[in-house]
Amino acid sequence: MIHIERLTESHIDAVKLITLADEQVKFAGTSEEFLADGDATTHLFVIISDDTVVGFFKIDTAYASNYHFCPETGLGLRAFVIDRKQQGKGLGTASVKALIPSIKQHYPQRDCIYLTVNCKNPAAKACYLKGGFTDTGEKYLGGAAGPQNIMNAELNALTMAS
Repeated sequence: MIHIERLTESHIDAVKLITLADEQVKFAGTSEEFLADGDATTHLFVIISDDTVVGFFKIDTAYASNYHFCPETGLGLRAFVIDRKQQGKGLGTASVKALIPSIKQHYPQRDCIYLTVNCKNPAAKACYLKGGFTDTGEKYLGGAAGPQNIMNAELNALTMAS
């Protein structure tokens, strides 16, 4: 069973053990970068499966300020990572499915969540699609690792359908 929690001090050692394959780091960064990025508008979360931290992600509450395609009522999903030793087990899709209702509980005033996924990362795009996100058909061209697909999910509709 997957559940999502805000990062606490008790998770830090487990997060530091999470790694990605070299070719994935350019898309999501390292655990050290993740841990250094939390602030008033970037909230850090962990993904837990069977009492083990298997991944992490960031919720950017100021995403709309930096990305024109995101409405003011939206959030941004960034640096979504599943540990490389846990990949290929369906945890990515299960985590995305668990993430959406969890985020709605944490941010009830928000109604949608956006992300960009690199065009060179079709496995991640497929994971987000299976997990409940929709491809908007638009591209974001400001990514450090190349063009990205813009995706979103409506939090209200998915929470009610859950």
